Order: sequence, then structure tokens, then C-alpha cells
Amino acid sequence: MRSELEGMIERPASRRLSKAERRRQLLDTALVIVRDEGADRLTLGHLAARAGVSKPVAYDHFGTRSGLLIELYKSIDREQADALRNALTTGERGLEETVEALAAAYVHCSADTSGEWHAVGAALAGSEEKAMVYQELLDGYVRLFASVLKPHSTLSPAELERRCVGLVGAGEALSAAMVRGDCSEAEAAEAFASLIQGGLRAPSR
Repeated sequence: MRSELEGMIERPASRRLSKAERRRQLLDTALVIVRDEGADRLTLGHLAARAGVSKPVAYDHFGTRSGLLIELYKSIDREQADALRNALTTGERGLEETVEALAAAYVHCSADTSGEWHAVGAALAGSEEKAMVYQELLDGYVRLFASVLKPHSTLSPAELERRCVGLVGAGEALSAAMVRGDCSEAEAAEAFASLIQGGLRAPSR
């Protein structure tokens, strides 16, 4: 199935694609390159060759290699966020089930990308634009965590959001450890669930 999909991505389309469709095709092809050859091989010229388009087409969509990496970074994250949101908005759950589902879904999103998101992020290391985009993405996860946990928390909205900042940071660290092979997906999810549970406790007086 994967080889068939890659073949479809790399073959020039028989009809003229819209700009949005072409951009999606280029991003899909870029992800295949990162997965198969590594982020260092992802250049606009190589992307154009693999996608079966001219170099000017790739440059028109992304401008620079950094622009391409940023868009791919955001695209991978968008899919992760959508998967996480879908996993958390189906059915009603109590506190323990919500925490377990949140931890498992968040960690699984990182496992599901097979490290591509981290590889693209590493390729952007030191980029000021990457730092801004990364913070924007983290802020989105903080808001998502806060909205999911709010029905189960007695904390003030401001305090809950502050704690979610820390929880998202912990989730990122555990996900990175899992991708490195330092722990399994199940171990990372279990540790994250424990941290979330602890983070929801009201301060003792």
C-alpha cells in the first residue's frame, strides 16, 4: 500500500492540479523524502524531481528550503493535532479515562510520524522562524489540553492553563525519549498520564 501511495505521489498528474492540490502533492512528496532519505536530502530541487514538476513550481510554493521545512513541519503537526482532537472528542469519559486517553493519544501522535516531525524540526534548528512556529504550535496544544481537562478540574482557568504549559512540555520530552528509543510508547504514555493526574491536583492550603 505504501509503495502504491508513493508511486501516486511521484507520478505527474494526468490533469492540471489546482494550486492547493499541487501544494498538498509537494508536501506529501516532501514527507516521503524525509522518511526514505532523511531531512538533509530535502531540497527544493530534489523535491521538484521526485514530484515530477519543474523547479520554479517548487520555488513558487515555498520560496526557500527553510520555507518548505516550515510548511512541512506545520503540516505534520496539523495532522497530529487533528488526530489528537478526534481521539478526545468521541464519547464521554470520567477523569481517569480522559487523562489516559489524552496521554495515549498525544504520545501516539509522535510515534505515528516515525520521527519525521522531530527530523524536520532538527533540520530547522537555530532558525528564528522555526522557534516562532514551534511556540505557536505548543500554544495550540496548551489550549487543547486546557479545554479537555477543564471539566475535570477545580483549578482557575489561568492556573489550569499554566499547568498545561508544563504538561505539554513534559509530553514533548517523553515523546522525544520514545522516538530515541529510551522508552516504549506504552511507558511514555503511562508516565505522561501520571504527570497529568498530578498536575490537576489543587494546591494544599
